[in-house]
Amino acid sequence: MYCVFSKKSVTLLLIIITHKASNLLRTNNKILTSSPYIYHRLDNGIGIVFKRSHSIVTHSGVFINVGSRDEDKNNEGIAHFIEHAIFKGTTHRKPYHILTRIDGVGGELNAYTTKEETCVYASALGKHLERCLELFSDILFNSTFPEKEITKEKDVILDEINSYKDTPSELIFDEFEELFFGKHALAHNILGSAKNIRRLNSDDLLNFVKEKYTTDKMVISIVGNEDFDKIVRLCEKHFGHIKPSVSKSIRQQPTEHIIFNTEKNKHIHQAHALIGCKAYNTYSANKVAFTLLNNILGGPALNSRLNIGIREKYGLCYNIESQFTPFSDTGIFYVYAAMDNDFRQRIVELIFLELKKLKDIKLTSQQLNSAKQQLIGQLSINTESALNEMQAMGKCFMNFEKVDSLEEINNDIMEVSAEQLQSIANEIFVEDNFSRLFYY
Repeated sequence: MYCVFSKKSVTLLLIIITHKASNLLRTNNKILTSSPYIYHRLDNGIGIVFKRSHSIVTHSGVFINVGSRDEDKNNEGIAHFIEHAIFKGTTHRKPYHILTRIDGVGGELNAYTTKEETCVYASALGKHLERCLELFSDILFNSTFPEKEITKEKDVILDEINSYKDTPSELIFDEFEELFFGKHALAHNILGSAKNIRRLNSDDLLNFVKEKYTTDKMVISIVGNEDFDKIVRLCEKHFGHIKPSVSKSIRQQPTEHIIFNTEKNKHIHQAHALIGCKAYNTYSANKVAFTLLNNILGGPALNSRLNIGIREKYGLCYNIESQFTPFSDTGIFYVYAAMDNDFRQRIVELIFLELKKLKDIKLTSQQLNSAKQQLIGQLSINTESALNEMQAMGKCFMNFEKVDSLEEINNDIMEVSAEQLQSIANEIFVEDNFSRLFYY
Protein backbone atom coordinates (compact mmCIF):
# COMPACT_ATOMS: atom_id res chain seq x y z
CA MET A 1 0.00 0.00 0.00
CA TYR A 2 0.94 3.63 -0.53
CA CYS A 3 3.11 3.73 -3.61
CA VAL A 4 5.14 6.31 -5.47
CA PHE A 5 4.47 6.28 -9.22
CA SER A 6 7.87 5.54 -10.69
CA LYS A 7 8.75 7.20 -13.96
CA LYS A 8 9.26 3.71 -15.33
CA SER A 9 5.72 2.65 -14.44
CA VAL A 10 3.80 5.41 -16.20
CA THR A 11 1.84 3.64 -18.95
CA LEU A 12 1.38 4.75 -22.52
CA LEU A 13 -2.30 5.10 -21.73
CA LEU A 14 -1.67 7.71 -19.02
CA ILE A 15 0.52 9.74 -21.36
CA ILE A 16 -1.49 9.69 -24.53
CA ILE A 17 -5.15 9.10 -23.69
CA THR A 18 -6.08 12.72 -24.31
CA HIS A 19 -4.40 15.86 -25.53
CA LYS A 20 -7.07 18.30 -26.66
CA ALA A 21 -8.99 20.92 -24.75
CA SER A 22 -12.65 20.25 -24.15
CA ASN A 23 -15.56 21.76 -26.04
CA LEU A 24 -18.51 19.88 -24.56
CA LEU A 25 -22.20 20.61 -24.07
CA ARG A 26 -23.24 20.99 -20.41
CA THR A 27 -26.77 20.61 -19.02
CA ASN A 28 -27.23 21.12 -15.27
CA ASN A 29 -23.54 20.35 -14.70
CA LYS A 30 -23.82 17.05 -16.60
CA ILE A 31 -21.69 17.01 -19.73
CA LEU A 32 -23.36 15.41 -22.75
CA THR A 33 -21.04 13.44 -25.01
CA SER A 34 -21.22 10.61 -27.51
CA SER A 35 -18.00 9.08 -26.17
CA PRO A 36 -18.04 6.20 -23.64
CA TYR A 37 -17.14 8.71 -20.90
CA ILE A 38 -19.73 10.69 -18.96
CA TYR A 39 -18.84 13.80 -16.97
CA HIS A 40 -20.35 15.86 -14.19
CA ARG A 41 -19.19 18.63 -11.90
CA LEU A 42 -20.52 19.11 -8.39
CA ASP A 43 -21.52 22.62 -7.34
CA ASN A 44 -18.36 22.85 -5.22
CA GLY A 45 -16.15 22.24 -8.27
CA ILE A 46 -15.22 18.58 -7.80
CA GLY A 47 -15.32 16.78 -11.15
CA ILE A 48 -16.68 13.32 -11.92
CA VAL A 49 -15.76 11.12 -14.89
CA PHE A 50 -17.33 7.71 -15.44
CA LYS A 51 -17.15 4.81 -17.88
CA ARG A 52 -19.47 1.84 -17.74
CA SER A 53 -18.00 -1.65 -17.75
CA HIS A 54 -19.65 -5.06 -17.50
CA SER A 55 -17.51 -6.30 -14.64
CA ILE A 56 -18.75 -7.08 -11.13
CA VAL A 57 -15.73 -5.08 -9.90
CA THR A 58 -15.80 -1.28 -9.74
CA HIS A 59 -12.63 0.80 -9.73
CA SER A 60 -12.84 4.27 -8.20
CA GLY A 61 -10.41 6.97 -7.19
CA VAL A 62 -10.03 10.60 -6.22
CA PHE A 63 -7.35 12.61 -8.01
CA ILE A 64 -5.89 15.82 -6.61
CA ASN A 65 -3.82 18.06 -8.86
CA VAL A 66 -1.15 18.41 -6.18
CA GLY A 67 2.22 16.69 -6.09
CA SER A 68 5.77 17.10 -4.93
CA ARG A 69 6.40 20.07 -7.23
CA ASP A 70 3.82 22.01 -5.18
CA GLU A 71 5.98 21.83 -2.05
CA ASP A 72 8.55 24.38 -0.95
CA LYS A 73 12.07 23.76 0.32
CA ASN A 74 10.95 23.60 3.92
CA ASN A 75 8.45 20.79 3.40
CA GLU A 76 9.86 18.67 0.59
CA GLY A 77 8.35 15.22 0.82
CA ILE A 78 5.13 16.37 2.47
CA ALA A 79 2.80 15.47 -0.44
CA HIS A 80 3.96 11.86 -0.31
CA PHE A 81 3.93 11.89 3.50
CA ILE A 82 0.27 12.96 3.43
CA GLU A 83 -0.48 10.10 1.04
CA HIS A 84 0.68 7.79 3.85
CA ALA A 85 -0.78 9.78 6.71
CA ILE A 86 -4.37 9.96 5.49
CA PHE A 87 -4.65 6.29 6.44
CA LYS A 88 -3.64 7.00 10.04
CA GLY A 89 -6.87 8.28 11.53
CA THR A 90 -9.80 10.63 10.98
CA THR A 91 -12.35 12.28 13.22
CA HIS A 92 -14.50 9.17 12.63
CA ARG A 93 -12.01 6.30 12.33
CA LYS A 94 -8.85 4.88 13.81
CA PRO A 95 -6.16 3.46 11.48
CA TYR A 96 -7.41 -0.13 11.83
CA HIS A 97 -10.91 0.85 10.74
CA ILE A 98 -9.56 2.68 7.70
CA LEU A 99 -7.35 -0.20 6.62
CA THR A 100 -10.10 -2.81 7.00
CA ARG A 101 -12.96 -0.77 5.53
CA ILE A 102 -12.25 -1.86 1.94
CA ASP A 103 -9.89 -4.79 2.44
CA GLY A 104 -12.38 -6.34 4.83
CA VAL A 105 -14.86 -6.90 2.01
CA GLY A 106 -12.23 -8.29 -0.36
CA GLY A 107 -11.35 -5.00 -2.01
CA GLU A 108 -8.02 -3.24 -2.40
CA LEU A 109 -7.26 0.27 -1.16
CA ASN A 110 -4.17 2.16 -2.25
CA ALA A 111 -2.70 5.56 -3.10
CA TYR A 112 0.16 7.08 -5.05
CA THR A 113 2.00 10.37 -5.42
CA THR A 114 3.73 11.83 -8.45
CA LYS A 115 5.37 15.19 -9.01
CA GLU A 116 2.05 16.66 -10.14
CA GLU A 117 -0.76 14.66 -8.55
CA THR A 118 -1.93 12.57 -5.63
CA CYS A 119 -4.46 9.76 -5.99
CA VAL A 120 -6.39 7.59 -3.54
CA TYR A 121 -8.13 4.67 -5.19
CA ALA A 122 -9.84 1.35 -4.58
CA SER A 123 -11.07 -1.74 -6.39
CA ALA A 124 -14.04 -3.61 -4.93
CA LEU A 125 -17.26 -5.36 -5.86
CA GLY A 126 -19.71 -2.88 -7.33
CA LYS A 127 -22.06 -3.16 -4.36
CA HIS A 128 -19.32 -1.60 -2.21
CA LEU A 129 -18.85 1.57 -4.30
CA GLU A 130 -20.52 3.77 -1.71
CA ARG A 131 -18.24 2.32 0.95
CA CYS A 132 -15.26 3.39 -1.15
CA LEU A 133 -16.55 6.90 -1.86
CA GLU A 134 -17.47 7.51 1.77
CA LEU A 135 -14.00 6.40 2.88
CA PHE A 136 -12.29 8.61 0.28
CA SER A 137 -14.22 11.60 1.57
CA ASP A 138 -13.42 10.79 5.19
CA ILE A 139 -9.67 10.36 4.79
CA LEU A 140 -9.25 13.32 2.43
CA PHE A 141 -11.28 15.84 4.42
CA ASN A 142 -11.34 14.53 8.01
CA SER A 143 -7.84 13.19 8.59
CA THR A 144 -6.44 14.28 11.95
CA PHE A 145 -2.83 13.18 11.44
CA PRO A 146 -2.31 12.00 15.04
CA GLU A 147 1.20 12.89 16.16
CA LYS A 148 1.83 9.40 17.54
CA GLU A 149 0.92 7.80 14.22
CA ILE A 150 2.88 10.40 12.28
CA THR A 151 5.99 9.61 14.31
CA LYS A 152 5.66 5.90 13.54
CA GLU A 153 5.06 6.52 9.85
CA LYS A 154 8.25 8.55 9.58
CA ASP A 155 10.23 5.36 10.10
CA VAL A 156 8.23 3.65 7.34
CA ILE A 157 8.99 6.45 4.88
CA LEU A 158 12.65 6.52 5.89
CA ASP A 159 12.78 2.80 5.08
CA GLU A 160 11.17 3.58 1.74
CA ILE A 161 13.82 6.21 1.05
CA ASN A 162 16.54 3.69 1.89
CA SER A 163 14.96 1.09 -0.39
CA TYR A 164 15.21 3.52 -3.29
CA LYS A 165 18.85 4.17 -2.45
CA ASP A 166 19.40 0.42 -2.70
CA THR A 167 17.75 0.34 -6.14
CA PRO A 168 20.02 2.16 -8.60
CA SER A 169 17.67 1.52 -11.53
CA GLU A 170 15.10 3.73 -9.75
CA LEU A 171 17.45 6.14 -7.97
CA ILE A 172 19.16 7.18 -11.18
CA PHE A 173 15.93 8.73 -12.50
CA ASP A 174 15.44 10.80 -9.34
CA GLU A 175 19.02 11.99 -9.30
CA PHE A 176 18.92 12.83 -13.00
CA GLU A 177 15.92 15.11 -12.45
CA GLU A 178 17.59 16.70 -9.41
CA LEU A 179 20.53 17.67 -11.61
CA PHE A 180 18.43 18.50 -14.67
CA PHE A 181 15.97 20.89 -13.00
CA GLY A 182 18.51 22.54 -10.70
CA LYS A 183 16.78 24.73 -8.11
CA HIS A 184 13.28 24.27 -9.52
CA ALA A 185 10.61 22.43 -7.51
CA LEU A 186 10.55 19.61 -10.09
CA ALA A 187 14.12 18.78 -9.11
CA HIS A 188 13.53 17.25 -5.70
CA ASN A 189 12.40 13.66 -5.50
CA ILE A 190 8.91 12.67 -4.43
CA LEU A 191 9.96 10.99 -1.19
CA GLY A 192 11.82 14.02 0.14
CA SER A 193 14.94 13.93 2.28
CA ALA A 194 15.34 12.08 5.57
CA LYS A 195 16.07 15.42 7.25
CA ASN A 196 12.79 16.96 6.08
CA ILE A 197 10.73 13.88 6.89
CA ARG A 198 12.00 13.84 10.48
CA ARG A 199 10.98 17.44 11.12
CA LEU A 200 7.46 17.34 9.64
CA ASN A 201 4.63 17.33 12.17
CA SER A 202 0.86 17.08 12.30
CA ASP A 203 0.30 20.81 11.89
CA ASP A 204 2.48 20.88 8.77
CA LEU A 205 0.33 18.19 7.18
CA LEU A 206 -2.96 19.82 8.18
CA ASN A 207 -1.86 23.18 6.82
CA PHE A 208 -0.70 21.68 3.50
CA VAL A 209 -4.00 19.86 2.99
CA LYS A 210 -6.01 22.96 3.89
CA GLU A 211 -4.05 25.09 1.45
CA LYS A 212 -3.55 22.68 -1.44
CA TYR A 213 -6.45 20.19 -1.44
CA THR A 214 -8.97 22.57 -3.01
CA THR A 215 -12.14 21.36 -4.67
CA ASP A 216 -11.25 22.90 -8.04
CA LYS A 217 -8.27 20.55 -8.18
CA MET A 218 -10.19 17.31 -7.47
CA VAL A 219 -11.68 14.68 -9.77
CA ILE A 220 -13.54 11.47 -8.92
CA SER A 221 -12.99 8.74 -11.53
CA ILE A 222 -15.06 5.54 -11.71
CA VAL A 223 -15.14 2.51 -14.01
CA GLY A 224 -17.85 -0.05 -13.26
CA ASN A 225 -21.24 -1.49 -14.08
CA GLU A 226 -23.08 1.36 -12.39
CA ASP A 227 -25.90 3.77 -13.11
CA PHE A 228 -24.47 7.25 -13.63
CA ASP A 229 -27.32 9.05 -11.88
CA LYS A 230 -26.67 6.83 -8.87
CA ILE A 231 -22.97 7.74 -8.98
CA VAL A 232 -23.84 11.44 -9.02
CA ARG A 233 -26.15 10.97 -6.03
CA LEU A 234 -23.45 9.11 -4.08
CA CYS A 235 -20.85 11.74 -4.90
CA GLU A 236 -23.25 14.49 -3.89
CA LYS A 237 -23.93 12.65 -0.63
CA HIS A 238 -20.31 12.18 0.35
CA PHE A 239 -18.55 15.11 -1.38
CA GLY A 240 -21.28 17.66 -2.04
CA HIS A 241 -21.14 19.07 1.50
CA ILE A 242 -17.51 20.11 1.08
CA LYS A 243 -17.26 23.89 0.78
CA PRO A 244 -16.03 25.09 -2.61
CA SER A 245 -12.44 26.28 -2.65
CA VAL A 246 -10.11 27.56 -5.34
CA SER A 247 -6.36 27.08 -5.33
CA LYS A 248 -4.20 30.16 -5.03
CA SER A 249 -1.05 28.26 -5.94
CA ILE A 250 0.65 29.05 -9.24
CA ARG A 251 3.23 26.61 -10.55
CA GLN A 252 6.43 28.21 -11.76
CA GLN A 253 7.61 26.96 -15.13
CA PRO A 254 11.25 25.82 -15.26
CA THR A 255 13.32 28.53 -16.88
CA GLU A 256 16.41 26.42 -17.47
CA HIS A 257 17.42 22.81 -17.93
CA ILE A 258 20.95 22.05 -16.86
CA ILE A 259 23.20 20.01 -19.14
CA PHE A 260 25.64 17.78 -17.27
CA ASN A 261 27.88 14.74 -17.62
CA THR A 262 28.16 13.04 -14.24
CA GLU A 263 29.66 9.73 -13.11
CA LYS A 264 29.14 8.21 -9.66
CA ASN A 265 30.84 5.17 -8.20
CA LYS A 266 28.08 3.29 -6.37
CA HIS A 267 30.19 0.15 -5.88
CA ILE A 268 27.67 -1.98 -7.74
CA HIS A 269 28.16 -4.93 -10.07
CA GLN A 270 25.95 -3.64 -12.88
CA ALA A 271 26.42 -0.19 -14.37
CA HIS A 272 23.47 2.08 -15.16
CA ALA A 273 23.35 4.86 -17.73
CA LEU A 274 20.71 7.54 -18.19
CA ILE A 275 20.91 10.14 -20.92
CA GLY A 276 18.15 12.65 -21.44
CA CYS A 277 17.02 16.05 -22.63
CA LYS A 278 14.09 18.45 -22.57
CA ALA A 279 10.94 17.30 -24.38
CA TYR A 280 7.30 18.33 -24.83
CA ASN A 281 4.81 19.11 -22.08
CA THR A 282 1.40 17.55 -21.43
CA TYR A 283 -0.41 20.11 -23.58
CA SER A 284 1.91 20.06 -26.59
CA ALA A 285 0.43 19.43 -30.02
CA ASN A 286 3.43 17.18 -30.66
CA LYS A 287 2.78 14.86 -27.70
CA VAL A 288 1.07 12.08 -29.65
CA ALA A 289 3.67 12.11 -32.41
CA PHE A 290 6.54 12.09 -29.93
CA THR A 291 4.92 9.23 -28.02
CA LEU A 292 4.88 7.29 -31.27
CA LEU A 293 8.51 8.21 -31.99
CA ASN A 294 9.59 7.17 -28.50
CA ASN A 295 7.72 3.88 -28.90
CA ILE A 296 9.59 3.16 -32.12
CA LEU A 297 12.91 3.93 -30.51
CA GLY A 298 12.71 2.28 -27.10
CA GLY A 299 9.18 1.34 -26.16
CA PRO A 300 8.19 -1.84 -24.33
CA ALA A 301 8.09 -4.06 -27.41
CA LEU A 302 10.94 -6.45 -28.18
CA ASN A 303 11.30 -4.98 -31.68
CA SER A 304 12.17 -1.45 -30.51
CA ARG A 305 15.18 -0.01 -32.31
CA LEU A 306 17.25 0.18 -29.14
CA ASN A 307 16.49 -3.42 -28.22
CA ILE A 308 17.15 -4.76 -31.73
CA GLY A 309 20.10 -2.51 -32.52
CA ILE A 310 21.97 -2.84 -29.23
CA ARG A 311 20.83 -5.74 -27.05
CA GLU A 312 19.93 -8.24 -29.77
CA LYS A 313 22.62 -7.30 -32.29
CA TYR A 314 25.57 -6.98 -29.90
CA GLY A 315 24.42 -8.48 -26.59
CA LEU A 316 25.94 -5.53 -24.75
CA CYS A 317 23.26 -4.86 -22.15
CA TYR A 318 20.59 -6.51 -20.06
CA ASN A 319 17.99 -3.74 -20.32
CA ILE A 320 17.63 -0.74 -22.58
CA GLU A 321 14.60 1.49 -23.12
CA SER A 322 13.54 5.05 -23.80
CA GLN A 323 10.87 7.04 -21.99
CA PHE A 324 8.93 10.23 -22.42
CA THR A 325 7.67 11.94 -19.26
CA PRO A 326 5.53 15.03 -19.89
CA PHE A 327 4.73 17.49 -17.10
CA SER A 328 2.23 20.34 -17.28
CA ASP A 329 4.82 22.87 -18.44
CA THR A 330 7.86 20.86 -19.57
CA GLY A 331 8.90 17.32 -20.30
CA ILE A 332 11.85 14.95 -20.30
CA PHE A 333 13.02 12.32 -22.76
CA TYR A 334 15.32 9.60 -21.42
CA VAL A 335 17.23 6.60 -22.62
CA TYR A 336 18.11 4.16 -19.84
CA ALA A 337 20.46 1.19 -20.06
CA ALA A 338 21.82 -1.37 -17.59
CA MET A 339 25.06 -3.06 -18.59
CA ASP A 340 28.58 -4.11 -17.72
CA ASN A 341 30.58 -0.94 -17.13
CA ASP A 342 33.13 -1.96 -19.77
CA PHE A 343 30.45 -1.55 -22.45
CA ARG A 344 29.17 1.82 -21.29
CA GLN A 345 30.90 4.05 -23.80
CA ARG A 346 30.08 1.76 -26.70
CA ILE A 347 26.40 1.64 -25.72
CA VAL A 348 26.15 5.43 -25.52
CA GLU A 349 27.68 5.66 -29.00
CA LEU A 350 25.15 3.15 -30.32
CA ILE A 351 22.26 5.03 -28.66
CA PHE A 352 23.18 8.25 -30.42
CA LEU A 353 23.58 6.30 -33.65
CA GLU A 354 19.96 5.13 -33.38
CA LEU A 355 18.85 8.69 -32.62
CA LYS A 356 20.76 9.92 -35.66
CA LYS A 357 19.02 7.37 -37.90
CA LEU A 358 15.64 8.75 -36.86
CA LYS A 359 16.87 12.26 -37.63
CA ASP A 360 18.44 11.45 -40.99
CA ILE A 361 16.24 8.73 -42.46
CA LYS A 362 12.52 9.26 -42.90
CA LEU A 363 10.38 6.23 -42.11
CA THR A 364 8.96 4.40 -45.10
CA SER A 365 5.19 4.09 -45.43
CA GLN A 366 5.38 0.46 -44.34
CA GLN A 367 7.55 1.28 -41.30
CA LEU A 368 5.25 4.12 -40.27
CA ASN A 369 2.11 2.05 -40.63
CA SER A 370 3.63 -0.84 -38.65
CA ALA A 371 4.67 1.54 -35.88
CA LYS A 372 1.17 3.04 -35.71
CA GLN A 373 -0.50 -0.35 -35.57
CA GLN A 374 1.87 -1.41 -32.80
CA LEU A 375 1.09 1.62 -30.64
CA ILE A 376 -2.64 1.28 -31.27
CA GLY A 377 -2.46 -2.36 -30.22
CA GLN A 378 -0.52 -1.54 -27.06
CA LEU A 379 -3.04 1.12 -26.08
CA SER A 380 -5.92 -1.24 -26.73
CA ILE A 381 -4.35 -3.84 -24.43
CA ASN A 382 -3.86 -1.16 -21.77
CA THR A 383 -7.56 -0.32 -21.82
CA GLU A 384 -8.32 -3.96 -21.02
CA SER A 385 -7.20 -3.10 -17.48
CA ALA A 386 -10.15 -1.20 -16.00
CA LEU A 387 -7.93 -0.03 -13.14
CA ASN A 388 -5.41 1.46 -15.58
CA GLU A 389 -8.20 3.16 -17.47
CA MET A 390 -9.80 4.56 -14.33
CA GLN A 391 -6.47 6.14 -13.40
CA ALA A 392 -5.92 7.50 -16.90
CA MET A 393 -9.45 8.93 -16.98
CA GLY A 394 -8.99 10.73 -13.68
CA LYS A 395 -5.67 12.23 -14.67
CA CYS A 396 -6.94 13.34 -18.07
CA PHE A 397 -10.20 14.88 -16.87
CA MET A 398 -8.22 16.69 -14.19
CA ASN A 399 -5.96 18.24 -16.84
CA PHE A 400 -8.26 18.62 -19.85
CA GLU A 401 -11.87 18.30 -18.63
CA LYS A 402 -12.35 15.45 -21.09
CA VAL A 403 -11.03 12.04 -22.05
CA ASP A 404 -10.53 11.00 -25.66
CA SER A 405 -12.05 7.69 -26.67
CA LEU A 406 -9.79 4.95 -27.98
CA GLU A 407 -11.15 5.60 -31.46
CA GLU A 408 -10.22 9.28 -31.23
CA ILE A 409 -6.74 8.41 -30.00
CA ASN A 410 -6.26 5.92 -32.82
CA ASN A 411 -7.33 8.55 -35.34
CA ASP A 412 -4.78 10.98 -33.89
CA ILE A 413 -2.05 8.37 -34.18
CA MET A 414 -2.98 7.58 -37.76
CA GLU A 415 -2.71 11.29 -38.66
CA VAL A 416 0.99 11.41 -37.71
CA SER A 417 3.23 11.68 -40.77
CA ALA A 418 6.75 10.45 -41.38
CA GLU A 419 7.79 14.05 -42.02
CA GLN A 420 6.44 15.09 -38.62
CA LEU A 421 8.36 12.32 -36.86
CA GLN A 422 11.59 13.26 -38.62
CA SER A 423 11.09 16.94 -37.80
CA ILE A 424 10.52 16.12 -34.12
CA ALA A 425 13.57 13.86 -34.06
CA ASN A 426 15.71 16.71 -35.39
CA GLU A 427 14.25 19.11 -32.84
CA ILE A 428 14.64 16.88 -29.77
CA PHE A 429 17.51 14.50 -30.50
CA VAL A 430 20.30 17.09 -30.54
CA GLU A 431 23.33 15.38 -28.99
CA ASP A 432 24.73 18.57 -27.44
CA ASN A 433 21.45 19.06 -25.54
CA PHE A 434 21.66 15.70 -23.78
CA SER A 435 22.71 15.27 -20.17
CA ARG A 436 24.35 12.09 -18.96
CA LEU A 437 24.36 10.31 -15.61
CA PHE A 438 26.27 7.09 -14.98
CA TYR A 439 26.32 4.75 -11.99
CA TYR A 440 29.00 2.08 -11.80
